[in-house]
Amino acid sequence: MAGGSSHGHPLGLGPGPEPEPSPAEGGWGDREPPGRAGRKGPAWLGRPKNIPKLCSIPLHIQCKIPRGHSDTVSSCHFCFEDKNTFMLLDEIDRTVKLWDVEKGFPIQVFEEHTAPFSECDLTPGDRRVVTSSYDNTVKAWDMETGKMLALEHEGFATSCNISCDGRYVVSGSDKENTTIYVVDAVSATVVAHIQGHHKSTITKCCFDPDNQTVTSVSYDKTIKLWGMILSTSITINEGHSNAISDCCFTSGGHYLCKACWDKSLKIWDIKTGEFRCHEPISLNQGHEGSVSSCLFSQDASLVVSGGYDKTIAIWDTEAGYRKLSLKGHWDWMTDAVISKNKKWILSASKESTLRLWHIEKMDHIPSVIESRKARGSKIAEVLSLSPQLVLLHQCEEYEKPFSCLQCSDEMISKCVFCYLSSPVRKILPLPPSVSPDL
Repeated sequence: MAGGSSHGHPLGLGPGPEPEPSPAEGGWGDREPPGRAGRKGPAWLGRPKNIPKLCSIPLHIQCKIPRGHSDTVSSCHFCFEDKNTFMLLDEIDRTVKLWDVEKGFPIQVFEEHTAPFSECDLTPGDRRVVTSSYDNTVKAWDMETGKMLALEHEGFATSCNISCDGRYVVSGSDKENTTIYVVDAVSATVVAHIQGHHKSTITKCCFDPDNQTVTSVSYDKTIKLWGMILSTSITINEGHSNAISDCCFTSGGHYLCKACWDKSLKIWDIKTGEFRCHEPISLNQGHEGSVSSCLFSQDASLVVSGGYDKTIAIWDTEAGYRKLSLKGHWDWMTDAVISKNKKWILSASKESTLRLWHIEKMDHIPSVIESRKARGSKIAEVLSLSPQLVLLHQCEEYEKPFSCLQCSDEMISKCVFCYLSSPVRKILPLPPSVSPDL
């Protein structure tokens, strides 16, 4: 989810760029849109001579640039990965397009909104797509039948998400009516209507993987967890010095990551309730500007984030550092996602382009190898000087060292991956009832 603007449009969009080819003229390319560079070339992009060095792609990371859309893309997703397709959402031309990765062409287009989109989401089985828009509506399409359901909002619909079981859709609204709606995905019946949930615009709302909790973040610098069963909520105020632009769960629901305008990402332990008494894990020094989006990989070993510094950062969650920064976009990032097999990253930017990055062999890139070595040397040096200050532990299950980024009086005996794979899970404690204005 992207950030806001003081000039009216939440995405801060200026005049539209020069027209691009229609979908029928789409395809893969290796150059920027008209006005920046030529249109033809090989399907894979290494480092074209006509792209400035500042925007060059890191060595050994191949990238495709799809054509066939003309305006800023605000949201993108991988879907039908076994069929090599992905979906993107166009911001200005008000269409959702389903793309064929192999051919580089849109194969299905949804057009029903009368204003720009804010976000789109997919059911786990990729059967339905849900969209939120600044036309004050949330709409859901059946991708097989084309049938559409619509929900009217009292204000701009700034975010939407569908539960993992496909039963419910949650959406958030703008600053005049900071409301959370939970709707039945089949009948479009409103299940819950929470007014005054935040004090400013809701930038992202989503279900946890257990479909029991709705999490939302906002320009008001807070995270709110709302329990669907007992309709109770709690607020996390700590750890945020600026507006929060996005949030996401690990696939198991154990951890929640949030992207912030203070240039950082923070990871909270939600499943065990430790967020009540412990500071979050901080991922810093990855972006030079505000962070606009974040997403865990399927196995939670990586976090991918997009920023206002025009880069995509790939984070190692076990070691807590940035492995690689992808450069090539000309304007700030609106979204960045990673495929389930961790071979691809799809990124969208305000400059009206998408990029499909092949990251399968990124661990063999010299800069990644050097960064890993340098980090190991730094830990060894600090250990020799002040061992009592280093948060370095050994996993009791795999007997491998791992770093811990949060301060705690407890002895931590398992790495994050052992915790995620552990069959014993603590249930999220029911939060106390708190009035919305607290």
